Amino acid sequence: MDNLKEEIQKEENSDFSGNYIEKFQDKNAEEFFAGSLVSWEKQENSFLFHGEKASLQITVVSPDILKFRHGNEGYFDDDFSYAIDPSFSADQTDYKFEDLKTTFVIKTNVLKCYISKTNLATKITTLEGTSVLEDEKGYHWQDHKHYGGTINICTKVLHAGEKFYGLGDKTGRLNLIGTKRELWGTDCYGYGNETDPVYKNIPFYMGQHSQIGYGIFMDNTFRSFFDFGKERTTVCSFWAQGGEMRYYYIHGPKLIDVARKYALLTGRPQLPPKWALGYHQSKWSYYPESVVRKLGEEFRSRKIPCDVIHLDIDYMDGFRCFTWDNKKFPDPAKMIADLKEQGFKTVVIIDPGIKIDKNYDVYKQGIAGQHFCQRMDGDLLKASVWPGLCHFPDFTKAATREWWTTLFEGLMNDGVDGVWNDMNEPATFEDGTFPNDVRHDFDGHPGSHRKGHNVYGSLMAQATCAGQKKYMEGKRPFTISRSAYAGVQRHASVWTGDNMATWEHLKLANIQCQRLAASGVSFAGSDVGGFIGSPDGELYTRWIQMAVFHPFFRTHSSGDHGDKEPWKFDQQYVNIVRQFIEMRYEWLPYIYSVFYVHTHTGTPMIRSLHLEGHIDPETFFREEEFFLGHHVMICPVSEPGKSTRRMYLTAGQWYNYWTDQLIDGGLEITVDTPLHQIPIFVRQGAIIPKQPKMQYVDEFVFDELTLECYKPFELTHSTVYEDSGDGYDYLSTEGHVLKSFDSDFVLDTWIITQSAEGSYESTYQSYALRLHGLHQLPAQLLVDNEDHLAQAKYENGVVILYVKKDFKKIEIK
Repeated sequence: MDNLKEEIQKEENSDFSGNYIEKFQDKNAEEFFAGSLVSWEKQENSFLFHGEKASLQITVVSPDILKFRHGNEGYFDDDFSYAIDPSFSADQTDYKFEDLKTTFVIKTNVLKCYISKTNLATKITTLEGTSVLEDEKGYHWQDHKHYGGTINICTKVLHAGEKFYGLGDKTGRLNLIGTKRELWGTDCYGYGNETDPVYKNIPFYMGQHSQIGYGIFMDNTFRSFFDFGKERTTVCSFWAQGGEMRYYYIHGPKLIDVARKYALLTGRPQLPPKWALGYHQSKWSYYPESVVRKLGEEFRSRKIPCDVIHLDIDYMDGFRCFTWDNKKFPDPAKMIADLKEQGFKTVVIIDPGIKIDKNYDVYKQGIAGQHFCQRMDGDLLKASVWPGLCHFPDFTKAATREWWTTLFEGLMNDGVDGVWNDMNEPATFEDGTFPNDVRHDFDGHPGSHRKGHNVYGSLMAQATCAGQKKYMEGKRPFTISRSAYAGVQRHASVWTGDNMATWEHLKLANIQCQRLAASGVSFAGSDVGGFIGSPDGELYTRWIQMAVFHPFFRTHSSGDHGDKEPWKFDQQYVNIVRQFIEMRYEWLPYIYSVFYVHTHTGTPMIRSLHLEGHIDPETFFREEEFFLGHHVMICPVSEPGKSTRRMYLTAGQWYNYWTDQLIDGGLEITVDTPLHQIPIFVRQGAIIPKQPKMQYVDEFVFDELTLECYKPFELTHSTVYEDSGDGYDYLSTEGHVLKSFDSDFVLDTWIITQSAEGSYESTYQSYALRLHGLHQLPAQLLVDNEDHLAQAKYENGVVILYVKKDFKKIEIK
């Protein structure tokens, strides 16, 4: 741990953004403050406090969410947001408001918010009086000398021992303390551990101190900045180079509660098609058709499971979006149909750049419909990407998003199953992105690209998802996006961009996916093996082993650096990779169930240790161990040649997945890590559903679902969710079933009970129960009060029992 702390200190002393304050704030510029209270008023569940120079509006959204808006000179922007889920509605909230001598107090059943009459500074405390979030300078602003408008700033007291997490796909240490970060979506090919900014723009972070967790979501799409004690060690600050200072305070008290409530606020995803949770194979690029067909044949002949083949930009006619190169792919519909017969789905890439070509129908439609971005003086934006000079849709315009949806008819009719949006930061070859004078409609709230940049990728993904839905005849869409703003999870999955084939990037992918999940975006993954460069067999194997437990599981390659199909490595690695991809398919019932819980409650699918450990100080700086759901902990191997590794188990009792050894948590342990294993631990009492090995999702109907049941030491709850795997029938009671299992140990008896909600009929007829933690056959084994001991067997340290799928209660004595 000493070496880890030294590395953390080095990073805290580094500066990710160069001459940061001088570049993005003028230290010599005049700062303006709200001033003392002039008047106040109440509007429904909001309070308006008018100062001499600015006004503050506080809205009680729920008992644990407060919304803050600051209006300079008493003026507020339209309260418009792309991030907040349109379907979000909070429960009716009871609160009290008090007008005291020097302050006002808003009190809910979980917190108090004080507003100073002297300067409109705010302070949020627990009901017991512990300060959670307190203004230092508080809200203030500077005039933006170059662009006009204002730079809007909030500074908060940084408490002793405070930790910070979140901000989407940021690089660097998982714990953000002592660092600065910038949000400005950037095409950062070959980024490193100190690259900032990167692809995504999620202005949400979590803080924790005094055993209390909270979150701040600054809903502002302008270029934004966050300083977690870098400039001044006692201050946390956040600011944006335009717009309005609008942020939400989200109370925990546990960090996992904060993450869940943030996901409810900005939206939860719908369930993806189950095949999207299988293994994906991609490359820049698979062409012509014969290469794609050969790829599918290789997977099936080598018995390496795969569900999805991705087609990069070379499938198009001269990189023109929504077209096929008829020489490379003379009959795409037949090719896609034949792949479907083999169990493969097809995903194609679509970029935002539309080639300037008067003979290109999409271009002509865009011109006729006035869908392309304009420069300040009215000319259409021209910039180069893969097709050459292009125009770019203004996805902030509702009519343009609707037009974009219509363009998917041909691809969907050809049988395409999913769409992958790339280059949507937006990225261009000349200047990296659009000039700042590009105009955006912003759904009736017009502004420049300074306002539209950070949300551009999310809105493209929204329109892409809607386009698939329109033509998929009731099937669930699958969309991937490289860039994103808060709320993207309602429309798309994401990946971590153009990474590299290095051990550092394996570890970085782990951290980025944890950070994304905490920021509302659980359906995330990395380019396994690294997009740039060629991994050796060991690195590729270790990356696969980690990515098995990431929701989005795809190998991708830049092609010119060497292919990354699983069989391109020595046979010893191929065999292990095959076993772990098979493992992904065995674990799909668990992964799908965890995804359902995420869509239903907002709880992240993968979780950093600090989300589960909460106040355990050993979890505050841990970054490699992570949870998948509540019951499974994984610790990837991130260095070459390692046959053991150190890791930390959170409190509780844990079973080593490979050995069934029971270990008490709350301590650091050494785990064996031969090449064919990584550390996997299962919580006591957990029930993990597993299916037979398959070459692709739903390859065949099986008769038995395996339930891996681990002996409990306290009441433990597990769920198994099932539906048809596609379509929307699951939204009805008849279209799904949620099975709940309680496992407990009472008076020397292990008791497992089952209940179910929903009437979807499982295709299997029975369970194969594998009872872990028993060292011999029990003395008695009752299933719904009937003796089943004679049907049980003890094999390799596990008691195995076959029971009907509708059992109610099992007692093991």
